[in-house]
Amino acid sequence: MNQSNHGSRTALRTQVFIAGGGMTGVAAALAAARNGASVILCQDRPVLGGNASSEIRMHICGASPRGKELQTEARESGIMEEIALECAVRNPQRSASMLDLILYEKCRAEPNLTLMLNTTVVGVKMDGDRIAAAYANRESTEDHFEIEADIFADCTGDGRLGFEAGARHTTGREAAEEFGEAAAETIRDAYRLGSSLLFTAKNMGRPMPFAAPPWARKFTEDDLKFRGHRSWEYGYWWIEFGGMLDTIKDNEAIRDELLSILMGIWDHIKNSGEHPESENWALDWFGFLPGKRESRRFIGHHVLTQNDLEQAVDFDDVIAYGGWSMDTHPPGGIDAKDTKPCNQPFTPYMYGVPLRSLVSANIANLMFAGRNLSATHIAFSSTRVMATCAVIGEGLGTFAATAVTRGKPLQEAWRDRELVQLAQQQLLRQGAYLPGRLLADRNLAAEAQITASSEQEGGAASQVVDRHTRTVHGPRGVRPDLTEPGLHRWMSAPTDEQPWLELRWNEPVALRTITLVLDTGLHRQLMLSHQDSVYARQVWGPQPETLKEFKLLAESGGTVTEVAHIRNNYQRQLEFEVALTDVSRLRLEVMATNGLDHARIIEIRCE
Repeated sequence: MNQSNHGSRTALRTQVFIAGGGMTGVAAALAAARNGASVILCQDRPVLGGNASSEIRMHICGASPRGKELQTEARESGIMEEIALECAVRNPQRSASMLDLILYEKCRAEPNLTLMLNTTVVGVKMDGDRIAAAYANRESTEDHFEIEADIFADCTGDGRLGFEAGARHTTGREAAEEFGEAAAETIRDAYRLGSSLLFTAKNMGRPMPFAAPPWARKFTEDDLKFRGHRSWEYGYWWIEFGGMLDTIKDNEAIRDELLSILMGIWDHIKNSGEHPESENWALDWFGFLPGKRESRRFIGHHVLTQNDLEQAVDFDDVIAYGGWSMDTHPPGGIDAKDTKPCNQPFTPYMYGVPLRSLVSANIANLMFAGRNLSATHIAFSSTRVMATCAVIGEGLGTFAATAVTRGKPLQEAWRDRELVQLAQQQLLRQGAYLPGRLLADRNLAAEAQITASSEQEGGAASQVVDRHTRTVHGPRGVRPDLTEPGLHRWMSAPTDEQPWLELRWNEPVALRTITLVLDTGLHRQLMLSHQDSVYARQVWGPQPETLKEFKLLAESGGTVTEVAHIRNNYQRQLEFEVALTDVSRLRLEVMATNGLDHARIIEIRCE
């Protein structure tokens, strides 16, 4: 980052500028910085995480509800998995602020990344169809900035950066005939998904009275007949309002009404007489910042549609994937009391998201990811959830870094098939998943003889080099032609008390990098939740399938060297930088897992 002062604005220069520090923007910024680009991440709040932050506290949902053990491993990997695993291990108390801290630490740890909190994009300087600079204000320090970049990325949700630049966008719900979508409305309208406020509550062990403020709304059991409210530790996403208003311009009024609704719901629980068992319960926290679902959606070089999702189109420029249901809500929100609060049909398969849907159709150097993705209302209803947004963000950041580090302007880069493939390969290398794509690098491990102390049926040691890093052939997995059936991992026998896996080369090799991909139970949900029923479905902590302690040993010239002795591991992907020559044997010895009765390794890569 270069800095100078021009008049009343401080001038900054970077390669990739990312506006918006929700899960999308954080993943995009980390990916771009880790891949060699200089990055500025600008967030208008004091904490990162957006709807997942301590200010709102929504679950980071994604594809994982469609998971099935050893058949459909749908949970998002890459940066999203790294964060989820760290939160599960470092945050056993399930503190919302601990997730804020983890995201903050991740960004602070990257030398290529400059984090600017409490800093709001307020305008842009244009040069024809390109953004020359973004204007941003940080009122907490009375500083104003002019930030130049090669690529600008809008991950703000509301699309503030792109809007200021004049990027083409849409709002509301498309008519069915516009994109041939069976689930769309007959006539286009301006309605959107509404916003929500959440709360947490505690059983205090003694009677806790609640006096509703005079402006709280009143609700009856009939009003809530389609909206379950029998558990009270965590609020309700269906406390939803604003879908028939402008979720940007009317945001303050929406917040006020949501507070009135939230207080009214709690008043009903505490004082209606319908829920006497709530006597000892009291509100612990409730939000003042609406969790927003929908506002602007940009128009990219491809508009993702319901048909794309249902057919799981194999885009040649696939950059991420999704799998949440197509989750539409009545615009009336809680006032649509005679309507179920959501309609959630699953797509037949996990589906791909193309790079073209992340690139502005009319602003040459603008990308976007998150809920402002180029998608119809129906397609957006699936892509909008945060874990999906985060993997799209990782795709954006990785591609942006691939382009800028090679001096390729965005308007050329997204059309460059070779460069797109480079970004796809890098995404796979860093742990992301792309349907139908496998790493094409030479893997020296695949040239070795592979043996193990034991194997289970279907879990042969040779599968650690089959290039598949998850199994997704099962129900609601990926399209059958985009994967191969199988477990795609080594699994030792449960009776094997000292499992090991070994690679032997007939001709000794030189090794620079050893990468291990371990099993972290991607069929399960794993997300910070204050809702007991969601928590009960998870393993909150290290995942039992993951190797906890192991050694890597290398034999060179008859001498065995300990490359690594890892203890207390919980991450999925580990990379070891080594400088080894004349290696004839590499052995992995397992001392312990995090709970499973046998060892599992999904992939070994040697370069």
